[in-house]
Amino acid sequence: MSEPASISAGIADRYATAIFEIASEGNSLDSLESSMNDLAAALADSEDLQALITSPVISREEQGAAIAAVADKMGIDATLRNTLALMATKRRLFAVPALIDALRARIAEARGEVTAEVTSAKALTKTQSEKLAKTLAARVGKKVSINATVDESIIGGLIVKVGSKMIDSSIRSKLNSLQNAMKEVG
Repeated sequence: MSEPASISAGIADRYATAIFEIASEGNSLDSLESSMNDLAAALADSEDLQALITSPVISREEQGAAIAAVADKMGIDATLRNTLALMATKRRLFAVPALIDALRARIAEARGEVTAEVTSAKALTKTQSEKLAKTLAARVGKKVSINATVDESIIGGLIVKVGSKMIDSSIRSKLNSLQNAMKEVG
């Protein structure tokens, strides 16, 4: 992990712990999760919002006012809104994407859920995704949500990552294995 990434992760982890504990005590994890997903979607869709949280040119006061306006307009959970305002005063809004990841991990852990990163050559249908989630849930003993991506270069099959385990049944990896075996022979 690069130094800036580890700094962001460390900062985000401390804020995420505090937000999660407050939301847990107030039984507002669902509201927090909804607000967090809305914020993540807004960050993904808006280059202006990304610039707001990363720009060193924008003053603390301007960042604070802008992020508060965005949070109010979106109806963000009060705990998350207050944390964003605090992060703006401390010049730590750059850590918001890492904060979202850390909060997602804590909420999933509290609910006994795990996310599987699935890469396929073509987009999975809803039926395929549900069947894969059920199969993985039986293997890991937790509810599994699928985060699917498409990579046509794997030709076919799947690459599934759950926690620290990875299953690579892609045709690309099988062809690479075959190519290595052929090199060993001759």
